[in-house]
Amino acid sequence: MNASTRSTTPKSEFWRGVRDEAPILLGVAPFGLIFGALAMNALIAVPVAQAMSAIVFAGASQFIAAQMIGAEASGLVIVLVVFVVNLRHALYSASVAPHVRHLSTGWKFLLAYLLTDEAYAVTITHYNQEGDPSNKHWYFFGSGLTLWATWQFSTAIGIFIGAQLPQNWPLDFVLPLTFIALVVPAIKDKAALVSASSAALVGLLTFNFPFKTGLLLAAFVGILSGLLVEGRSK
Repeated sequence: MNASTRSTTPKSEFWRGVRDEAPILLGVAPFGLIFGALAMNALIAVPVAQAMSAIVFAGASQFIAAQMIGAEASGLVIVLVVFVVNLRHALYSASVAPHVRHLSTGWKFLLAYLLTDEAYAVTITHYNQEGDPSNKHWYFFGSGLTLWATWQFSTAIGIFIGAQLPQNWPLDFVLPLTFIALVVPAIKDKAALVSASSAALVGLLTFNFPFKTGLLLAAFVGILSGLLVEGRSK
């Protein structure tokens, strides 16, 4: 029996997921620290800031929500913008769905909660590899739980640090730098380039729109332009 066909156990798959996720945590932890500090800078209450990491559990959305709360944007606009930013998770779910179809409803809810960009990246690669599929959901659980725990801890440390900083410290610049770091490596084809460029242009042109609605418009334009270019290329 070779390595690709040998059976696995829930324990071995869980710890393999933890191990494969670990290198990614070097990039995740600083984002958690920055979010915690930004939340304090935006005058978000400590329990609310920590709850955002526990309930929302989506770094990009939390960064945007914190900035919009600090700018006193309306609750409806914040919810809409966060919804658009998180639409990519629907694609992740559709990709993972065939691999978890056999699981119980409880497992599906748990894994759906733990599904993030970083957990998806290692999990879908593992699912697509040859091997015993019966316990691969434990790999998913291990990678997702590792990321979740790191995000909660780093957020808490960021909140503590942020609470010690003067409220007039300019932390807003961290948000665009963070998203530049996230977006640039993901631009690998023409559709991605057009999507990012059009969204950036619309965002700049609509910067002074009330309640940060320019962000929502920029997101829609970016998604639409990317889909159009990808559709034509096919």
